[in-house]
Amino acid sequence: MTDTETTTAGEPSAIPPVDGYAAAGPRRNRRWPIVLSVLVILLGVGVFILGKISVNYYAITPGDASPVTPYIKVPAHLDHKLNGQILLTDVFVTPLNALTYLQERYFSSDAEVISTPDLLGPATPADQFVAQGYLQMAQAQSAAVAAALSHLGYNISARNAGALVYGVGPGTPAAKVLKVAQVVTAINGKPTLTSCALIGALDGLQPGAVAILTVEKSTISSSGVFEAGPSVKEPITLGTPAKGDVDNQCGTTIKPTAFLGVSTETQFAWDFPVKVSVHTTNIGGPSAGLSMTLGIIDKLSGGHLTGNRTVAATGTIDAQGNVGDVGGVREKTIAVERAGATVFLVPPQEYKVALSEKTPGLKVYAVSTLDQALKILKRLGGTLPVNHQVAHAAP
Repeated sequence: MTDTETTTAGEPSAIPPVDGYAAAGPRRNRRWPIVLSVLVILLGVGVFILGKISVNYYAITPGDASPVTPYIKVPAHLDHKLNGQILLTDVFVTPLNALTYLQERYFSSDAEVISTPDLLGPATPADQFVAQGYLQMAQAQSAAVAAALSHLGYNISARNAGALVYGVGPGTPAAKVLKVAQVVTAINGKPTLTSCALIGALDGLQPGAVAILTVEKSTISSSGVFEAGPSVKEPITLGTPAKGDVDNQCGTTIKPTAFLGVSTETQFAWDFPVKVSVHTTNIGGPSAGLSMTLGIIDKLSGGHLTGNRTVAATGTIDAQGNVGDVGGVREKTIAVERAGATVFLVPPQEYKVALSEKTPGLKVYAVSTLDQALKILKRLGGTLPVNHQVAHAAP
């Protein structure tokens, strides 16, 4: 008996197909696996192609909120057992391709998609972004130690140590010679111990002239460790500057006579009376400054700074204890809540953003100085250090 036969008495032995339906049924069943296989192959090819297409965007997503004190080392006789925790917060910054752009843009509620120009700015080549982040972390570590020790009553000092290379313009005269984190200490024998001194040393030199740079071949590691290298002489043929006057960031407007193609900052050599080191791993940027400062103070002053709470903090810091704004606070707020923090200290500029993301279990406070942060912790039950008790402690 075939598929088209019936055993009903008095009816024809074959049912004619209606619009080809009955006759097409078996062939259709055989065709669907082929159709599905083709669709799967096409989908796989499409995913592969999208994954290879670069787009000019990054995704910022919640990172980790982890205790900062494991990154901090102080002399054993000054170290204290901690009550409570201070959390360092970060975000993940991921370059996107066409596939991940679609995923993060339309299917991730925690991701912030940002264009490359908005993230890097006009002066940061993408291939220098990571190195610059680690360099910022190294500078933040030094500033955190300076701010913490100053608050505790120690005398600290610093001297100008050269023009620190922060960025190198692609295709510029400097691109063939200089790298991020190196330090220029002289041009044609003229000392350049500050960023402004480097600008002054170039004044009067002409395009096409060969300048001899004294360069410290220092490096920056993924743990934010700045390591000095050998000092070498590097010849560079200077280029032609853009027309017109420019702000030299040193208080005056000048008309450049030659072009090197670097952005620099003044490198400081610190003299700390207590050996304090901060080593993070694979964390870039300056935004951990406040949390590192609080962690150093907590370890050196008794370990009761947080009042047995879990406190998260974000914000840049300078040696004078001023707190500056940072990015990614929306994602950081999500991260600190996941980590169980009940207090989050943020710069005033990011206060509203943090408030918009927090749940009732998290208290957010705006701080613009280290002193403000410490007063808030005291109000919440923390114990602040008394300067004179530690000012004369042995290093």
